[in-house]
Amino acid sequence: MYSILLQAGGGNSNLINLLFIVGMVAVFYFFMIRPQQKKQKEQKTFLESLKRGDKVVTIGGLHGTVLSLEGNTVLLEADQGVKLKFEKTAISQEQTKSANAKTA
Repeated sequence: MYSILLQAGGGNSNLINLLFIVGMVAVFYFFMIRPQQKKQKEQKTFLESLKRGDKVVTIGGLHGTVLSLEGNTVLLEADQGVKLKFEKTAISQEQTKSANAKTA
């Protein structure tokens, strides 16, 4: 008798499990995947908009001013007369943004 009742309720249980899985996928998308894609898009836009004279910070923490852009490389001046060449992808953010983040 109990096995018949358990089998009858199985269809409803499968539906609940399916809704739970769909809900988990939605949570992962809206809280993990979507924000990461947005951040990558903003970083790509930032790197494309780099120009001479911008003050930037590299992923290694080096602060400098953009002297020139040549393809995928950026020439930074870290101090007066100290010039360093980096890949464009090594540029993390504008220096003004990092300074504002520290004070906030």
